[in-house]
Amino acid sequence: MFKMLSSALKEKDIRNKILFTLGVLIIFRLGTHITVPGVNAKAISEFSDSGIFSMLNTFGGGALSQYSIFAMGVSPYITSSIVVQLLQMDIVPKFVEWSKQGEVGRKKLNQVTRYLTIIMAFVQSIGISYGFNALSGMGLIKNPGASTYLSIALILTAGTMLVMWMGEQITVKGFGNGVSMIIFSGIVARVPADVMDYYNAQIRNAGPDLWKAILFTLALIVAIIAVVILVVYFETAKRKIKISYSKRAAASDQSTFLPLKINSAGVIPVIFASSFIVTPQTIMGFFRGTQGDTQWFQILSNVFDYQKPIGAALYTLLIVVFTFFYAFIQVNPEKVAENLQKQGGYIPSVRPGKGTEDYISSVLMRLSTVGAVYLGLIALLPIVAGILWNLPQSIGLGGTSLLIVVGVALESTRQLEGQMIKRSYLGFIQ
Repeated sequence: MFKMLSSALKEKDIRNKILFTLGVLIIFRLGTHITVPGVNAKAISEFSDSGIFSMLNTFGGGALSQYSIFAMGVSPYITSSIVVQLLQMDIVPKFVEWSKQGEVGRKKLNQVTRYLTIIMAFVQSIGISYGFNALSGMGLIKNPGASTYLSIALILTAGTMLVMWMGEQITVKGFGNGVSMIIFSGIVARVPADVMDYYNAQIRNAGPDLWKAILFTLALIVAIIAVVILVVYFETAKRKIKISYSKRAAASDQSTFLPLKINSAGVIPVIFASSFIVTPQTIMGFFRGTQGDTQWFQILSNVFDYQKPIGAALYTLLIVVFTFFYAFIQVNPEKVAENLQKQGGYIPSVRPGKGTEDYISSVLMRLSTVGAVYLGLIALLPIVAGILWNLPQSIGLGGTSLLIVVGVALESTRQLEGQMIKRSYLGFIQ
């Protein structure tokens, strides 16, 4: 890997892409330390044990702990993307029509996603500001009032749109999916603080049980390494379906393979599920001051809190559902079968057209079942461990964080390899 990176840095265009990506990520990290005016950032430390705080803070790279201009991160954009993609499933005819128009339709859907992101970011900004201020004993908002909440919401919404724009710039001019790279950088940046939190909670005050804490820490390190190996294995594992071509010359190789990954959806289901859990909690923030002690509010709080058993189960279920949903969006058996038929390709012993589509769908369904179980277990087990052993919240989200970090790292590595191979072909042609 280091040899490949060294070779990549020697190529000017690849080096510029890497430096551009790093530059954007540095700007993002600087922005996470600019606190929103009119907010007492110290008061936010009271919510370190809150489920919504831990999740937003993890995906925002610590931006929420500073209540910075980037405190919302890309969560509203992800939520908007989910809604738009769901509406394309024969719910809104116009969206279905646009989804079949290629690049032109994709631009229209992206525009709708951006507008919806503005609305989601504004609502979510007011929700968390009002909700956290209602719970804060120190007073999160210095001068509570309609104008103050409005100004804070506008600043946080502008911050979200700026982060979204930076992500798009990384996608176009840098390496990898921009949104995933921003989340990746935030999680990695939080690692030193998470290590210190664990040290203070488990080792520093262990006293006579220090040796037990050390043994537990070693076991935890081994478990993390095992999870990383497992994630790498599943993210790179694929099923190869043999494809034959009838129109090729007899002297040439008339067969190839269609690779289908066990986890075709990647880390997107985890990010989607996290945003889906956060959104209801944000809406409930509006009612926390007046309805906080009511039974319905307490029930919904438990349902949408991943730290509680029912919330953890819902979180895992959402990951499983989104794995199937996004896998079929990524692969789209109907389009694959159509393209194979146009190219004169076929799967041996399978009829072209509808037969090929059904066959690919069945294989993808079986693969996604394994992938969904794998993603669900990786995300759930650390949460359960955190509840059982009273570990810091960073450990509870450790499985989710590892999935995102390893998945994004592998995807970026594949893109870098692709760029290097492309350069080799260009050099040969020239």
